[in-house]
This record gives sequence, C-alpha cells and structure tokens, in this order.
Amino acid sequence: MNEVLKEIIYQGVTVRVVRGDLTESDTDAIVNAANSYLQHGGGVAGAIVRKGGSIIQEESNRIGYVPVGGAALTGAGSLKARHVIHAVGPVWGEGEEDTKLKKAVKSVLSLAADKGLSSVAIPAISAGIFGFPKDRCARVIVKEIADHLAESKTSLERIDIVLMDQGIIQFFIEELSGLGEK
Repeated sequence: MNEVLKEIIYQGVTVRVVRGDLTESDTDAIVNAANSYLQHGGGVAGAIVRKGGSIIQEESNRIGYVPVGGAALTGAGSLKARHVIHAVGPVWGEGEEDTKLKKAVKSVLSLAADKGLSSVAIPAISAGIFGFPKDRCARVIVKEIADHLAESKTSLERIDIVLMDQGIIQFFIEELSGLGEK
C-alpha cells in the first residue's frame, strides 16, 4: 500500500512524496529509471517488466536507443498505470551528472505534458545502481520539477515521487518542504 508522506500544491500542481511500490502507482504514467538501450533486466526496471508483462520490453526493443537525459514512452502492460516513461539518467562518475539528471526529469515532464497526461509517478532516477548521491538526487529532481512547473504550461495535475528506501525519503521531504506553497 502506497503512503503519502508529504504533499504540497506548487504552481497549481499537487506534488507528493509517496512511500511504496512504483509499480502500484495509480497514475497515468510511471517513470522507469532506464539505461540507454532500454534493457529492463534488474532493479525497478526489471520489476516493472515482471509486473507489467513482456510487452513493455518488446515495445522498448522497438524504440531501441535513448540518450542520457532523454525519455521514451511505452504502454504499461498489466500495470495500473497506462504508460511507462523510460527516463535515462546519468551514471555517477560519467561527468555533468546534475545537468544530465535535470535534463532527464525535464524530458519526463515534457513528454507527459505532450501526451496530455494528468499524473505521473517518478522514482529517484539514478540514485540506485547508477550511484547518484541520494541527497543530491533529491535536490536536482525537486528543483527541476519546480522549475518546469514555473516555466511551462502542463496538463499535469499531480506528480508523485515514489520511493521505497527510507534513507532517501527524508531528503525528498526536506527538498519539497523547501518549496512551500506557491
């Protein structure tokens, strides 16, 4: 069961920190922290394909390659969500990681708006096996969400940041608290 831990309204959009299973999100789309080749073998990506079905990997194979900072859309198979947005974040140590993570989040939010989606669930992109420091990941993701909502027109009404790791949850709550009600 997913649990809302923090919720604010920012630029007319509800932004929430949710503890739970990304694959159980009741949003129009969930975001998969993907590799550039969209091969979903392990971690959250593997869980998404196991729960949603092989159609997600099959659609990803047809897309092929997505550069770091980019995003691509597939169906969600048998998941609650209708779509999976595959966002390619940076691997820590490859250089310009903050810029690349910011671009990946912007790609997700832009793609969601382009498709007219009203809700999206985002994990801590790059903070798992890609090694991005958790506190820094929270800062970059929340700042890019705020910047995007302040600068762009969007169809999004709700953005959930869905996390399982207690160690990262507090960083996202602190960053979201810093935005305040705007």
